Amino acid sequence: MKKILLLLLLVPCIATAQFKDILKKATEKTAVLTNSNTSLDIAEGLRDALNKGVTEQVSKLTKTDGFYNNEAVKIIMPEELVKVDRTLRKIGMADLADDGIKALNRAAEDAVKEATPIFVSAIKNITITDAKSILMGSDNAATTYLQTSTTKPLYAKFSPVVQTSLGKVGADVIWDSIITKYNSLPFVAKVNPDITNYVTNKALEGIFKMITIEEKNIRNNLNARTSDVLKRVFALQDKK
Repeated sequence: MKKILLLLLLVPCIATAQFKDILKKATEKTAVLTNSNTSLDIAEGLRDALNKGVTEQVSKLTKTDGFYNNEAVKIIMPEELVKVDRTLRKIGMADLADDGIKALNRAAEDAVKEATPIFVSAIKNITITDAKSILMGSDNAATTYLQTSTTKPLYAKFSPVVQTSLGKVGADVIWDSIITKYNSLPFVAKVNPDITNYVTNKALEGIFKMITIEEKNIRNNLNARTSDVLKRVFALQDKK
């Protein structure tokens, strides 16, 4: 009976000790995360992760069929031109429609290859205002922050590269032929799509999707943390 009473008396003490231990760890963690030097370290780690996304994943888009054979980022016929695609196929011009889609993807592959330094520079110069919350956020929090912060200036720099690439791979000629043939058909509403704008936006979407893949990998796979700063920073995330 005495042993039972003693145990009952000890339970609150044990619970209090456990609570104090949890509180201490939480306080220590908060102190680490609020340290200004740690914040700078976290920002560096996030930039390193995003840059690794370009190195490991976006580089795959620059290869032949990097867009075309990747269903996650493949550029398909613009929604407003689906009727053009269907019409061409109905009148026996399926090959021309297929060539048009392939040409858009070839242009994106070439443009990303030429513009990779633009994305690296954007990551290097990005100001991460709330690094701690990004680190402790969702699996794609850093990529989302990059996308929100840089899409407009990236578009301005990337669009001319896309336009050049469209000409370089012959996509402009193919699409001029597609639109000319379609507009020459009787009883169709004339179309005049902005292919440069379309490819630029779709290529940017693909780039951010590929960076997201690497960010998720770094967050969830210890072996993907290939630098000291990645190991140090994302170890903080592991403790959340």
